Parts: sequence; C-alpha cells; structure tokens
Amino acid sequence: MITQQLFFKRLLIWRIKHISERQFILLLSGVIGIVTGLAAMAMRTFTHFIQWVLDGQLAQTITYGFYFILPTIGFAVVFLVKKYVIRHDVNHGIPSILHAVAHQKGIMKRFQAYGSLLTAPITIGFGGSVGLEGPMVVTGAGISSNICRFFHINQSNRMLLLACACAAALASIFKVPIAAILFAIEVFGLDLTLSSLIPLFVASLCGLFTSYFFFGSEVLIPMTITRAFSLEGIPFYILLGIVGGLMSAYFTFVYEKINAFFKQWSAPWQRILIGGGLLGLLIFIMPPLYGEGHEIINHLKEGHPELSLSSNLFGWDLSNTWVIILLLAGLCFAKVVATSLTFGGGGVGGIFSPMLFMGGVMGNCLARIINQFSWLGYKAELPNFTLVGMTALMTGVLHAPLTAIFLIAEVTGGYSLFVPAMLTAAVSFSVAKYFNKYSVYTMELGRKGELISQNKDQSILTLMDFEEVIEHNFTPVYTDMRLREVVYDAIRVSNRNIYPVLDRHTGALQGIILLDDIRHLIFDTSVYDKIRAVELMQKPPAIISLGTDKMSSVMDKFQHTSAWNLPVVKNGKYYGFISKSKLLSIYRRKLIFFTQ
Repeated sequence: MITQQLFFKRLLIWRIKHISERQFILLLSGVIGIVTGLAAMAMRTFTHFIQWVLDGQLAQTITYGFYFILPTIGFAVVFLVKKYVIRHDVNHGIPSILHAVAHQKGIMKRFQAYGSLLTAPITIGFGGSVGLEGPMVVTGAGISSNICRFFHINQSNRMLLLACACAAALASIFKVPIAAILFAIEVFGLDLTLSSLIPLFVASLCGLFTSYFFFGSEVLIPMTITRAFSLEGIPFYILLGIVGGLMSAYFTFVYEKINAFFKQWSAPWQRILIGGGLLGLLIFIMPPLYGEGHEIINHLKEGHPELSLSSNLFGWDLSNTWVIILLLAGLCFAKVVATSLTFGGGGVGGIFSPMLFMGGVMGNCLARIINQFSWLGYKAELPNFTLVGMTALMTGVLHAPLTAIFLIAEVTGGYSLFVPAMLTAAVSFSVAKYFNKYSVYTMELGRKGELISQNKDQSILTLMDFEEVIEHNFTPVYTDMRLREVVYDAIRVSNRNIYPVLDRHTGALQGIILLDDIRHLIFDTSVYDKIRAVELMQKPPAIISLGTDKMSSVMDKFQHTSAWNLPVVKNGKYYGFISKSKLLSIYRRKLIFFTQ
C-alpha cells in the first residue's frame, strides 16, 4: 500500500513538472470521453439484453400479462441492488450533477460512477418508461469527478470535465457531437471560450469514435427527409411550436405533481407497489410505453404506426386514421405519467428519451390531423413533423433550443429542417417560458437560488461558501453586563469595533454595540456601574440567517443597508459576522478563478 501511494505521489509530481495544466485537461477530456463512451455502450447493451429476454421472449411470445407485473419486479430488484450492492440511494438524471456542482464544488461520490450503470438497465429492461441518457451522463460525470479528485484538479476545470462527460455520453448515444457540446454548454451554463470549447470537442469526438468502433454507423433514430421545408408550411410549424410549448408545460406539471405524490409515502415497498402497479397497468393497456420507446418513433417516421399500435388492448381498427390519431394522442399524454410513475416507484433513468418520445408522437399526431383537412391546402410530411416535434418538446422542457435544433440537423445529416426547427423552437420556448421559469433539470435548484447558470455574477455567488466568509473573532457581550464589564471583558481584549449582544442563557442575538457609539463613555468611570449593556445596544441593520439566506440575498442586504458588518445567526443563535470587505475580496478571487 505504501509503495502504491509513493508511486501515485511521484506520478502526480512528474505530471506537474512535465505537463502543463491546459495540456493535461485536454488529455483528461479525451480519456473521459473514451471511458464515458465505453460505459454508455455497456449500459446500452445490458439494457437491450434484458429487454430482449423479457419483452421479446416472455411478453410477446407467452402472454401480455407479463407487462402488468414486470415493472413491480424491476423496481423491487433495483431497490435490493441499491440497498445491498451499492448501499446508497442512486439519484436519477442530470439534476444530481447540477446539485453536485452547486453544493459540492463538482465533487461526486464514488458510487455515482457505477450506481446508474447497475440500476438503470434493470429499470428500463423491466419496463420502466425512462431513458438511458441521464444515467449515462451521471455515470460519465461520476467517473470524471473521481478522476479529477485523484489528480487534484481545481474547481473550474473539474466543472469543465463534468461537462465533457455529459457531451461524450450524448455524442456516443445519438452520434451528434455538435448537439452534445451545445447540450453541455446550455445545461451547465459554461462560457463559450476557447479554453472550454476544445476539451468539449475532444471529449465529444472520443465518445463518438467509441460508439462507431462498437456499433458502426448504426444510429438510434435513423432519419431521411423526403421533402424540404416550404414557405406554406410556416403557419403549421408555428402551430406545432405552440402545441409543443403547451405540452412542455403539461410535461413539467405532471412530472412535479406525481413526484410530490410519491414523497408522501415513506416506505419503499409502498412506492414500489403503487408505482409498479400503476405503470404495469398503463403498459398493459398501451405496450409502446414499455422502456425507452425509440422503436415507435422509427415506425412513425416511416409511416407504419400499425407496427407499434397493433398490440393495443382495445383491438381497434388501425385502418381508420382517426383511431391512429386517438391512440397517438393517448400515448403522448400517458408517456410523462408513465415516466413519473417509474421515478416514483424507485426506478433510475432519465427524461431525455421520454421527452423525444412525446415530441415525436406529438408531431406525428399533429401532422395526421392537419392531413385530415384537405381544405387547408397543405400536406404535412410525417417524418418532418415527427422530428421537429422532438425539437419543440426538447426546447420547451429543457429550455435548450440550440441543442434541440442541432440535434435535428445532425440526425438528418443536413440542414433541410433547420429553418422549421428554429421557428418551432422559438415559439415553443416562448410558450413554455411563460409557464415555467426553469427547465425540468434546473427548477429545484433555480427556486432555491442555487443554480449555476451563464449569469456569471449569480454563478460565482452560488459557488461561494458561507463558512469561508463568516468571521468568528468578534467578542460577545451579554445583556446582563454593566459598562465596566463591557470595557474590560470585551473592548480591551478585542481588535474589532463591533460587539454582538447575546442572551447569556440562550445565546440568541439581542443587538449590537458599536465602539463609536460608546467611545465618549469609556473614559467616564463614574457611569461604569450605572449603565447596562442592553441600554447601549442597537438593532443591527439586517441579520443573515445561515441555512436560509443565499449569498445573493446577503449581497442585497449589504447593498440596501450600506453596512460593513452584518451578524449571522444559526438556528436562532448568534454564529458570527460577515464583513463586506472580506465578502468582496473572496468574490473577486472567485471571479478571477472562474474566468481563467
């Protein structure tokens, strides 16, 4: 063990001496891209194997009744894996990475490098209506974070390498390197600088090459455009954007409400039974809700919805277009319910695939409705509307329009749908933003004021640590003290000019005494035993509550009060002071560090 530690120590010293920081970050971005790509491939293969056994062999060939019980079994297995193998709760999706960036300076625990790798394939293989993209990103980010910890990478570069893992994961899944980079930039709020772009390029390309090495040119959602965009389609793409924005608001609303419902149930077995039972019922009624749902998107864009919808429980005649439209609308509205039930039941996954599923089905359904009214004088192309529908929903739910637009461009292998995608994304984003200020990924952190965004001022304030700015070298004064004790026990021994006045028994802050206010009394010994501390104190201009106030609100309090020192309380008791000079000094240091 000692020899191993010595070897690693020498390795780190050699690296510092012979490889510059920028070169090393580029090297690590490539390593992280390859490792993330390999993890993504392993997760995808494991998931498809489970689906082939359960869906392809059992449910399809023996009885559809398996659809009803498989999700519950899957959730139970995931719970056992988390409890006895991983021994930690595995948080799903990209919000867990954003939480690590906001609260833990980009440091993720070791189990996050493999937790999703074990649990997400089981969740989806047993019918969980979620996607692999989120778990793949979390796995890559966990690997990236632990590599950074080993090599003692600083905070700003650590955040950059987390974004590299995100880009590599998406590039390896969809074979869309540019959209993957844009996704990392939009979600993580990175600055568009050369020093951040090049590592993202390297990681994205390494993830892409890894995917090509194992799967060749096979793509998840192959697409061929049959007819280019024309001007008469503008009103209908605007309509698609409006519908996409409304569906995005619906997605977020249902997702939040169902998650809130499951938080009421504290026992895991209750969540497993409720979530698994309801999800099993939904899948039994509508089998296309099983798993990620990429297959139905491919069937819809090819104009063969019957390949996915023929197994509907109702046995309806699919030769009637309105029946297909009704079934597609049902799938669209039910998908987010199925996704939320999966999370509520304890499953692990992401919302990227469900969002693409809903968007594709929504666009295809709207195109079929338009085509039913010949008097409109426009024939909507099903592949085009299917693809642009994904753009609309991705933009509305994730608030990531550039990612959505370039994803379409790269999936189609050209820019023939670039204009309608831009138009639809702009409309969808505007409508969705009216209902929700934050995306699904960022809403929890955003509401708490802890979100790292492209607002540099807000991001720096979020990254600042309260304990770093709080000072404790202020001598306290108690309410039962006389002026004599204040002078001899506080003023004489302190090098500060402000003194917190506390209740001796509870430690609660009662007020403050300023040296300037009592300077004229210090030399009048005749009043030493006549004046009490409580008579000398005044209310502080403002009080900072540790655990409640955010750094941005602290800055606001200093600005509004023009004070130089403000007291801090913790759980109702005095804790220390924050000085404006120290706060601004640390802010400036963070700003320099953040922009390097």
